[in-house]
Amino acid sequence: MPKIPQAPLGIPAESARRWTERYRLATQESGRLFLMAGDQKVEHLNDDFIGGRVATDDADPEHLFRIASEAPVGCFAAQMGLIARYGMDYPDTPYLLKLNSKTHLIKTAQRDPVSLQWQSMAQVRDFVRHSGLKVVGVGYTIYPGSEFEPTMLGEAARLIRDAHAMGLLAVIWAYPRGQAVGTREQDAHLIAGAAGLVACLGADFVKINPPLDAAGAMDGALLGEAVAAAGRTQVICAGGSETEAPEFLQRLHEQIHVGGTQGCATGRNVHQRNQPDAIRFCKAIHAIVVHNQGVDEALKLLSPNT
Repeated sequence: MPKIPQAPLGIPAESARRWTERYRLATQESGRLFLMAGDQKVEHLNDDFIGGRVATDDADPEHLFRIASEAPVGCFAAQMGLIARYGMDYPDTPYLLKLNSKTHLIKTAQRDPVSLQWQSMAQVRDFVRHSGLKVVGVGYTIYPGSEFEPTMLGEAARLIRDAHAMGLLAVIWAYPRGQAVGTREQDAHLIAGAAGLVACLGADFVKINPPLDAAGAMDGALLGEAVAAAGRTQVICAGGSETEAPEFLQRLHEQIHVGGTQGCATGRNVHQRNQPDAIRFCKAIHAIVVHNQGVDEALKLLSPNT
């Protein structure tokens, strides 16, 4: 299991102490992060929350908070406005403030993606100070390869530095995308480059889409290049669209034990289930990520009788 790293240099001693405390809280003393993502309310609008196999519970935004409050997640990531409206009823959940988001309405064929910061770090500081919530960090998405890349990189670099100065963790979602990238969004070499880029920004974790092989299949071994490129910035993989639990857990185990990643960030695979199923599924994910258990042990936790 990984160790809790040293706080980044160049920040006050008190900020370094708070950063370490929040790192321990978010990773539950394991060094690995189980992030529950709830930013899809903007990213995919209502497409992920209604219809098809999606549980009817998911139509209500509070469903996200109910799961995060009862499941053993390391932190729950969502926009500050959503957390401000529901967090008072779920004060014990560790939160990560997602500071930029965009909808999926404007396609890459129309314009390269750009997603800019919604709140200033002064507003983040006030929220952390006055909300009374367990805010462990901030999150931000970049799109390497977009023509708007320089603007997003500048914002990300400043955000990371300011977050560390406040004793907060910084998690960067890094998705190569844009006309210069074309169909190579899940190319292993390009994803590794994005992970290395985030290391240069100084983030604590980088969330990536797992790379695909030439046949379009996921292979945990392909993550090795990204993990090496990221260095001390820990790599976590996005969970993607809803997958059958055994397949998801097997893939997660391979990502960690073959690819060398340090956790996962999943949203739809959790919140599209009804609350009891979602909580059991989170317990299975937690068993692999935090307790370093095998797939067979994790699958047992999916049973209502366990």
